[in-house]
Amino acid sequence: MQTLVTGIGAITSIGNSVSENLQSLLDCHSGIAPMQILQTVHEVPAGEIKLTNSQLAERAGLPTDGVYSRTMLLGLIAAREAMSDAGIDPALMRVGLISATSVGGMDLSEKHFAQIREGKGRARYMLEHDCGASTEHIANRLGIRQFTTTVSTACSSSANAIMLADRLLRHHLLDAVVVGGVDPLCRFTINGFSSLMILDKERCRPFDASRAGLNLGEGAGYLVLQRDDTPAAHTYCQLKGYANANDAHHQTATSEQGTGPCLAMSRALMKAEMKPDDIDYINVHGTGTFNNDQSEGNALCHVFGDKVPRFSSTKVYTGHTLGACGGIEAVFCVLSLINDVIFPTFNFSHQMENSPLIPETKVVKGAHLHNVMSNAFGFGGNVSSIILGL
Repeated sequence: MQTLVTGIGAITSIGNSVSENLQSLLDCHSGIAPMQILQTVHEVPAGEIKLTNSQLAERAGLPTDGVYSRTMLLGLIAAREAMSDAGIDPALMRVGLISATSVGGMDLSEKHFAQIREGKGRARYMLEHDCGASTEHIANRLGIRQFTTTVSTACSSSANAIMLADRLLRHHLLDAVVVGGVDPLCRFTINGFSSLMILDKERCRPFDASRAGLNLGEGAGYLVLQRDDTPAAHTYCQLKGYANANDAHHQTATSEQGTGPCLAMSRALMKAEMKPDDIDYINVHGTGTFNNDQSEGNALCHVFGDKVPRFSSTKVYTGHTLGACGGIEAVFCVLSLINDVIFPTFNFSHQMENSPLIPETKVVKGAHLHNVMSNAFGFGGNVSSIILGL
């Protein structure tokens, strides 16, 4: 059995749809800029979607005076686009939804908590805080009732959701799965990452010697996965391999040697029954923090030796979207495959010390891509790699 990608949907700081994202990727247009929607005391750039919740609600076809978490709104927009693209109908086949998030409805609960603490406001808003709340709302509005669940494993959440979707399909428990992830910007994440002192006050520079931290971002990215024995309007590519590992090195950092990332990439290759030479391009996790890029770089050299495939980090476009990054970057990998193009780390300038690695710095068209890998590494050393191929 083969697992096919039959639909994609995305909303990020560089585009409100897949087509808009693709154009920005080709134009090397970054969405990282001063924040306008989220009010915060921190003066740091971020990959913010320049739409208010009311504007997002209108785009999602919901009453603009309703109270929604930004997580639900972004997720609904991207998941609906993926579902429409695939042309699947939950009334005619067994469709599931697996949505990943790390923020959940925190943006809504932090907005109303002060009032609720004083005995004012509506306590029901706090119910949206749970990570699963947005998933349930998205499923209900898409008519998905066969299977719904939420994955929250920090920044590897969406990649792990994709793995679960594949297993459900291979066990014939579902015919199609809408799978991916969503995370919004909120004060809690801005404050939290600021306390870790890993936010760059300029645009992030993954794998660059001058890297000084990450830029946070927000967005949602979803795929539709189907078994090859179910009717599909079209097929983009296949999910060929994946793996999850954990080096349990630190609460937030991966090991300097990249033990967990090595396991994830190696085991993904094993599951795909591929050799390292079979990978044509890697969309690396590439956050721009000192630890991540060092760890991932060491792992790339360990797995691929002196023949590391062409690679880039697309977080220079969107910022780090946390639990959504695996879904968004999987969509970008699909776009790379079907358009035979590599989207670059366009602001790279200085090679890391004691490292042979240099990412692609310009758009590469006619890249001859057949198999691509996408890495998503999370706090606590929870790391995942997936492989997509034609």
